[in-house]
Amino acid sequence: MASTAQMLTVPAPDGDREVRISSPDREIWPGITKWDLASYVAAVGEPILRALGDRPVTLQRFPQGVGGEEFFSKNPPRGVPDYTRTVMCTYPSGRKHPQLVVDEIATAVWAVQMNTITFHPWPVRTANTDNPDELRIDLDPQPGRSFADIVTAAQALGELLRELDITPWVKTSGSRGLHVYARIAPEHEFLDVRHGVIAIARELERRLPELVTTAWWKEERGDKIFVDFNQANRDRTIASAYSPRPLEGAPVSMPVRWEDLESIAIADFTVRTVPGLLDDQGDAWAGLDDAVGDLGPALRMWEQDVASGLDEMPFPPEYPKMPGEPPRVQPSKKVAEHWDERGNRVEE
Repeated sequence: MASTAQMLTVPAPDGDREVRISSPDREIWPGITKWDLASYVAAVGEPILRALGDRPVTLQRFPQGVGGEEFFSKNPPRGVPDYTRTVMCTYPSGRKHPQLVVDEIATAVWAVQMNTITFHPWPVRTANTDNPDELRIDLDPQPGRSFADIVTAAQALGELLRELDITPWVKTSGSRGLHVYARIAPEHEFLDVRHGVIAIARELERRLPELVTTAWWKEERGDKIFVDFNQANRDRTIASAYSPRPLEGAPVSMPVRWEDLESIAIADFTVRTVPGLLDDQGDAWAGLDDAVGDLGPALRMWEQDVASGLDEMPFPPEYPKMPGEPPRVQPSKKVAEHWDERGNRVEE
């Protein structure tokens, strides 16, 4: 028999709101219920709003918990409360539709009521959904790499960003990797931001050639850490800071201080532990919004790379064919005589 719905009281701009949580005893992870998840989101309210607030958000939903079917909600779910709003977003295909905006913690708790585990915000604000104000770089380790290796890559990336007058912030992915973020002035559209990220990734690869790769095709990465430049594209999102992940142990994508990076483990940060850690240590990203950087130096580095003969990089497979893009054929499937040394198809 389904458990009786409960009301969770959360702070709102003009007082408190009560959010109804149906089936509060349903397990989302083994031993962790829907009520536990809603309570977690309420407990990390201010920090998670710093990551989600005033942004279009895609919801990763699990109606039967982590062991069941999952799907991504880009359109707002039915029954959106009257205190929420949406914003129109344009997708790579040119199609447009509204996405949910999380302006207050009640909206995030309501999303949990709709079986959301992970929040995926866009790197833009609602006033301008075409120009990102957030730089995101995903360090994706290939099998065989230790967490210490990923920390080494992240520290080198942080140093590089500081050289480019961009203030870096780091968080665990909640899985195996690390994410490095930075606020930037919203003066460039997505393609320019992607080019800035590619330039940063290439420079990091030059500095750590045995550890880091920009190879898009998995068969070319070996055991290196992939700098996923394609996360900078329109409609590509990363789990937000403080967002739970649908993995064993209910891990959380957790902001950490650079000076603590060598002493942490991803398993330290879970739905159970993070509220207490926040109470004890505060939000490692509390100053994020006050450190807005300039993408200009990274774009000049991109221009220098292009002038030296480096080409555009592949786009995700769901994208339309983009100008200057190399062919979307993995290297092992190319017939050698049909391709030149730069990866361009030779017409027969």
